Amino acid sequence: MPLVQIKVLEGVFSPEQKRQMVNKVTDAMLSVEGENIRQLTTVIIEEVKTGDWAVGGTPLRTEDAIALAAGKLTRVA
Repeated sequence: MPLVQIKVLEGVFSPEQKRQMVNKVTDAMLSVEGENIRQLTTVIIEEVKTGDWAVGGTPLRTEDAIALAAGKLTRVA
């Protein structure tokens, strides 16, 4: 049945934000599949170590992602 995998950089999202991601992604899937499939819909959030994620060949660090989200950094490289 449906499996949604979400990869995020470690330390960027709080447990509450990850819970919200799971709930909203599940609801999005159910809007297509129907409510009866809820018990079979799986969402996995996997954290990637800081520096192990690269954008345009430049490693992305947790602090970079947090700064981007806060509007304090406009680009990664």
